[in-house]
Amino acid sequence: MATPAAPEGQRADDRDGPQVPPAEDGRGDLRATLGGLTTRGRSFLAAGAAAAVCAYVLGQADLLRVGLLLAALPLICALVLHRTRYRVATSRRLTPQRVEAGTEARVQLRMENVSKLPTGLLMLQDHVPYMLGPRPRFVLDRVEAGGRREVSYRVRSDLRGRFPLGPLQLRLSDPFGMCELTRSFSAYDTLTVVPRTTPLPAVRLGGEASGYGDGQHRALALAGDDDVIPRAYRHGDDLRRVHWRSTARYGELMVRREEQPQRSHCTVLLDTRRVGYQGSGPDSAFEWAVSGAASVLTHMLERGYAVRLLTDTGAAVPGEGSDGYAGASGGDSVETAGLMMDTLAIVDHSEGAGLSRASDVLRAGSDGLLVAFLGDLDEEQAALVGRMRGRAGTAVAFVLDSGSWLTAGAVTGPVETRVRQLREAGWTVVPVPPGARPSDLWQQAAGDLRDGVVTDGHGGLA
Repeated sequence: MATPAAPEGQRADDRDGPQVPPAEDGRGDLRATLGGLTTRGRSFLAAGAAAAVCAYVLGQADLLRVGLLLAALPLICALVLHRTRYRVATSRRLTPQRVEAGTEARVQLRMENVSKLPTGLLMLQDHVPYMLGPRPRFVLDRVEAGGRREVSYRVRSDLRGRFPLGPLQLRLSDPFGMCELTRSFSAYDTLTVVPRTTPLPAVRLGGEASGYGDGQHRALALAGDDDVIPRAYRHGDDLRRVHWRSTARYGELMVRREEQPQRSHCTVLLDTRRVGYQGSGPDSAFEWAVSGAASVLTHMLERGYAVRLLTDTGAAVPGEGSDGYAGASGGDSVETAGLMMDTLAIVDHSEGAGLSRASDVLRAGSDGLLVAFLGDLDEEQAALVGRMRGRAGTAVAFVLDSGSWLTAGAVTGPVETRVRQLREAGWTVVPVPPGARPSDLWQQAAGDLRDGVVTDGHGGLA
């Protein structure tokens, strides 16, 4: 009788290489093994016991032999399964590890029989959260010694978040189907589902056409020879830039600095207050705000801006570089976008009732573009947001009336009042109706700036 394999360990393939957790040799408790008797095995055991009792009552020796055979068969199968020492290694590969909501990821499972004997019937089952679909199951008939089997399945989620995949379970069964034993591995992978992003049109906001701006160069040496800030000569520098007076002063060859481009900054403020949103689910106002923030962050990074994500809690991402902006020193925009998308994948409602912490961060200095996604505001919070306009070169607010999202109705009167209040403070405000496309509203914001639909802070048009 062929014996099935018991798992020893699992390799979870990832970008950093394989990881091998401690092995499991299959020497579990015999009682747990007997608990794995199938319906067939229990039926054979019960039939054997009944035959033995009838043989004792009727005095039939042949019936007693039949009963003993029926009872012994499932017990022998369970014992053999319990003492199985075959070694099986598995690995899981997730491609890609970060996907947008509504798109699929592929999971590839590989099982290798590293023992010298073939396995029996095996069933693989991977643990998958219900949001990603049903648990995948695969049946492997026989794996020869040193053989490999590969299976794959796809997962998809309409909800953003981080979802664990695994651990992998291996169900062992004897050839007669009398007993089944489940072994679990310990390794697992994590699938990150980020918010949906919408490509935004390349429009001008506040006259800034690119990340480095048109004519936004900081000249460090434009006031004559006495005000030049020189640096040491480097191999390959143009000799026409040699500053002879500084060379004579320092005793080494000095050259004038080149004009340094000043990179434009963009802050995306995301209001996550629980009191600011009603409803839940992928079509709620809060999820639209998260998706809109992700779209703006991606768009501005592609245009070369130094960006940061700021929430009402005062937390800024990535919080590195100049004034907490990412890419201010020429960092990798792909890595920066991934970090911000990972943050937005797990962002949730905050319990705070106000935006004062975000206001404190912006008060410290924000002279670039400020894009805010705001939920329901009362009069006090609207006044606070109005003061955030501060030093921002251009301030654009997308205001969501979460109540109208529940009823798919029009913007209510209180929201119109808050919109007017923010416009009087100098913001360019775009109300967000239910189901609106971020690209259309982005185009509308640019049109409002171009047409002068923004005030100077005193009620007059700028």
